[in-house]
Amino acid sequence: MWGLDIRRSLLQAQSLALALTSTLMMYSALGLVMNCKSPIVVVLSGSMEPGIYRGDLLFLSNYEPRDYKLGDITVYQVEDEAAVSIVHRVVQTEVGESPLSFRILTKGDNNEVDDISLYRGLERLERKHVVGRVRGIIPYVGYVSILFNEYPRVKYTVFGLMALLNLA
Repeated sequence: MWGLDIRRSLLQAQSLALALTSTLMMYSALGLVMNCKSPIVVVLSGSMEPGIYRGDLLFLSNYEPRDYKLGDITVYQVEDEAAVSIVHRVVQTEVGESPLSFRILTKGDNNEVDDISLYRGLERLERKHVVGRVRGIIPYVGYVSILFNEYPRVKYTVFGLMALLNLA
């Protein structure tokens, strides 16, 4: 009897590990297909309202980074990989001589001024700062992520309940 419980617990742990690795593999595959290091992002602020709201889930691609046009909604990071991604609209473009050389200026639809103050001393964003262009939106699905990040107790409660249900 005791051995059967251990076996059942090991099978449940294996199922959980398989689900987690499958999700990670799908996310990585989506990143390869969309040519984007972060193919899915959650909007964390209201700076793009009324078009894009806080909690919306965005799908990104980065096929032709030089082809960013006025009006495109882009996601960028100015600092390192740990920096927060910012979702704003392209309001000015500058194309350089080399095939991959371009510079853009962005602004949130709900903001009064452009994003130069967010660029950390840069005048324009370059290719290395651009994460991707918005290709699709699923409204409000990202609120789960925001809820878990802003209220850690909710996250721990949900995961604790899931663990208890998994053991039962």
